[in-house]
Amino acid sequence: MPDQTTPAVGRAAGLAAFLTALAVCAGDAVARTFPFGPERRGVNDLANQFVPYHARLWDLLHGRADGGLLLNWQSGWGTSFLPDLGTYLGSPFACLVALFPRADIEYAVYAVTLLKMAAAAAAMTVALLRLRPGPRWAAGVLGASYGLCGWSVMEATYNPMWLDGLITFPLLCLVGDWVREGRRPLLGPAVVALCWVANFYTAYMATIGAALVLLVRLVLAHELRLRVLVRAVVTVLLGIGLAAPVLVPVFLGSTLAYPGVIRRFQPVDWTDFLARLLPATYSFSSPAAFLGTGTLLLAAALPLHRKAPRRDRLVWAGFVVAVAVSMQWGPTHLVWHVFATPNGSPYRQTFVLCGVLVLVAWLALSHGRPGRRELLGGAGVVAAVAAGASVSDLVTGWTYPLLVLGLATAGGALWPAVRGRRRSGVVAAVLLAGSLVGQAAATTAYADRERLSRLDDYPAWGAEQDRRTAALAGADGWPEYRTDSGGPRITGNEPLLLGGQGAAYYSSHTPDVLTRTLAALGGGWTSRGRNLQSLDNPVTDALFGVGARWRDDRVVRTDAVLPLVTTRPEGAGAPRYGSSPFRNQELLLGSSVYTLPSDGVCPVGSEVFLWAPDMRGTARLGPGGRAVPLAGGMPKWRAALASLGVQETAGTRPVLAGGGTRGHQVGCLDRGRLAAAVEGLRARTVASVLSVRITDSGFRAELRPGTKGTLVLAAPRIAGWSCDGREADSYGGLVAARADGRTSVTCDFRPPGLRAGLAAGAAALLLTAAPAVWRRRTRTPAPGADGPHEHGAVKQSAGALS
Repeated sequence: MPDQTTPAVGRAAGLAAFLTALAVCAGDAVARTFPFGPERRGVNDLANQFVPYHARLWDLLHGRADGGLLLNWQSGWGTSFLPDLGTYLGSPFACLVALFPRADIEYAVYAVTLLKMAAAAAAMTVALLRLRPGPRWAAGVLGASYGLCGWSVMEATYNPMWLDGLITFPLLCLVGDWVREGRRPLLGPAVVALCWVANFYTAYMATIGAALVLLVRLVLAHELRLRVLVRAVVTVLLGIGLAAPVLVPVFLGSTLAYPGVIRRFQPVDWTDFLARLLPATYSFSSPAAFLGTGTLLLAAALPLHRKAPRRDRLVWAGFVVAVAVSMQWGPTHLVWHVFATPNGSPYRQTFVLCGVLVLVAWLALSHGRPGRRELLGGAGVVAAVAAGASVSDLVTGWTYPLLVLGLATAGGALWPAVRGRRRSGVVAAVLLAGSLVGQAAATTAYADRERLSRLDDYPAWGAEQDRRTAALAGADGWPEYRTDSGGPRITGNEPLLLGGQGAAYYSSHTPDVLTRTLAALGGGWTSRGRNLQSLDNPVTDALFGVGARWRDDRVVRTDAVLPLVTTRPEGAGAPRYGSSPFRNQELLLGSSVYTLPSDGVCPVGSEVFLWAPDMRGTARLGPGGRAVPLAGGMPKWRAALASLGVQETAGTRPVLAGGGTRGHQVGCLDRGRLAAAVEGLRARTVASVLSVRITDSGFRAELRPGTKGTLVLAAPRIAGWSCDGREADSYGGLVAARADGRTSVTCDFRPPGLRAGLAAGAAALLLTAAPAVWRRRTRTPAPGADGPHEHGAVKQSAGALS
């Protein structure tokens, strides 16, 4: 019997973690990808979301963030942060970024990503050894194959939050083991809660997978009893309840977000499905189920393994097929993905299939190494998979050489003739581990290069980012005024990464009211309204208190801005926006500052602005004017209101080159009228507001006695704002409160669902702890119980043993 003590299991888990980290680093080094070479690693959401959000977390942990856990003053002119924290930063590993210098935030995110993969491999190793005793070295290698699965190194590597699901699946399989045995009633819900807080989306999928694994085990062990099923359901529900303070705000944040694209699931061809089981294949919209040929060979050998019970072989093989089919069938696809086809990869549950295949491979090996018949049969299944994938366009020139080499190495390590030799276990371990690391490294390198050619990529942090960050920090005057990170854009969340407090914001929780307000004022977007851009416009800068912004490779300052809190006159109704961003800006400002010429010709001395949200091309003020790019293409891309420059010559018209120009509008800004409007509104505010204190979650304004009118905070009126115990009003999409003669107004932000989540969490904690406390109290001996009666009992027991 192999040594299954805690230190022995720990060494096996350590082996799995080491092999995983080795293969990933080797693959990145071969591809010369950051941090091992000049090739960019930051693609899509990794650069747009995860690196900036980890930078925000770094600022929070070091006390340098504008805002706190509830409110983020840096993005979207002030938006909710708890849903983003729960979505992108819930993992315990995320806090490790605080150990790195802020300028090395990309190194920190890479380290966190690597640690998550290694932790998943280690967790799977422990789960395998709990499933069934077997050779520890083999458990370590198979655990590493799980940590190095294609879904991990190809998809989740640039969506690090998904890697928490990779860790969650084996952890919940362990929880299922405790449920089955009636052990650890406190630790079980705690682990479930930790997993769901880390990333609820993949935790949901992992929970389904672990529940199915538990059902299979109960059926095979003839233990399918109601009390076990109830115990499992209660454990999961208590764990989710404990996580409710984070989960409920995250859920409500999603419901209040700007609507994303609704997609219809289209399953991939089965030949592509099979191809993704092989090394060195890549596709954004197919399941990356590569595991290493050795793991695939062992999993394929189980149905023929004569040392394993026949019933076990059939049930586990059928389970694998059922999971694979469920990924291709529309109704079960929706179940896996919380009843909505995701905007992106439609096979995000692939890690569950990978985990199940690893479990099956372990069962084949733990019943004794397969014989010739089993190995040849398994090799035949692998060959059939390769043959089925041969017509797929996803197969590359490296796929079959790596497959054949891996199959030969794995088969040689497991072949019966090798077993009788001295140190055969060491030889098998080295061959299987080497085959896995080689295939996984090659697949990682191939994926690194393919991502750069297929996805949007962004520059790594360097000297230019250092200079820009330092300049923004030097100009920062929050909360007296905002500093906007401006353009050119590096990521979708530049204020979080570079500093400042701007309009740019990209999240799954981008509020509907923020997107619509910014769009009404002339803002632009990508990702169908979820990725909002900074709006470089003098009127909106004045309205939102932007006193400094990055423009033309330097910081530009202006004094023509309003304070963050202004007083609007009594009786002035809230603006009702129309189709023109020029008129909408004037409504919010309360003054007319634009001229809208019917012939497109602006007065000399005015600044010319173009509104063409659907246009993709360039615009100039006259044939010799500066070319201004516009990146429209509704509904996915929306071009922002753009300045073409100052009208210097009478009769000069904008010249447009590109598509989507129909319905464009020209506005002529009079800077003098803007300055007068700002000064008038500022004077009204000074006459009524004594002081304003901006806090991490709101503001407090001290007013002069008898103040009338409406106080307006230059921040979007997202759900969760309240003023003096009442729901805040809205003024043109901004936070507002009636003065009504009061001497002070206090407005606070609390994310929707926080109170309900805290109540649910408290109830779950009580229900989790109560049985344990009750058992502890009932087991406490009564006073005087340790008298002669106890000694008699001991003597009686001793007599019974003698």
